[in-house]
Amino acid sequence: MKQQRFNHWSEIKYLKDIVTNPMIEVGDYSYYSGYYDNHDFEDGCVRYLWGDEKSRKLFNPIEDYGWHLDKLVIGNYVCIASGVIILMGGNHNHHPEWITVYPFVEQIETSYEPKGDTIIESDAWIGMNAMIMPGVKIGEGAIVAAGSVVVKDVPAYTIVGGNPAKEIKKRFTDEEIEKLKEMRWYDWEREKIERASPILSSSSINQLYDFYVREIKP
Repeated sequence: MKQQRFNHWSEIKYLKDIVTNPMIEVGDYSYYSGYYDNHDFEDGCVRYLWGDEKSRKLFNPIEDYGWHLDKLVIGNYVCIASGVIILMGGNHNHHPEWITVYPFVEQIETSYEPKGDTIIESDAWIGMNAMIMPGVKIGEGAIVAAGSVVVKDVPAYTIVGGNPAKEIKKRFTDEEIEKLKEMRWYDWEREKIERASPILSSSSINQLYDFYVREIKP
């Protein structure tokens, strides 16, 4: 695993530079700011995810048991703060509807139950010490408040907070959100994004849409 030590709270690590697990898909410029966490991204922030070097040596759940393993999918320009926990599917062998929730080794083949891929779409911001439960989808441009526990999908451009996390407010009007979904600025060529950065760092969605129509839209 690549070295991930942080030297100062202002330092970030681009996920594409540090992710090695094939079960994690990462977009461009997404980063992890983990100075206060004292954990690697793949061995602390992301938990119970098969596919790392050590779990592959223990056994291969795909080949040995035919499991469909959940993936972690992270889009472009995602911000992940220190202390965030993303729970994945490696420990999904506990069944509350069974008499015991204890995962007997003899039942491991049949007890595993995938939750589905965990998806953090582009331009989302996951606040410090938030926890994302397995199989959740965080929509594009969404904000998860610090300390929140996300147990269900978060709509695009929505701020959620609490335990369990609930909607606090929409970041923009429905019309503005539809424009943002159409533009998908985070998928533009980097040169176009840099030119539009003064607009992106403002509240003028209409101005960004004018740029999109002029420079991006076919």
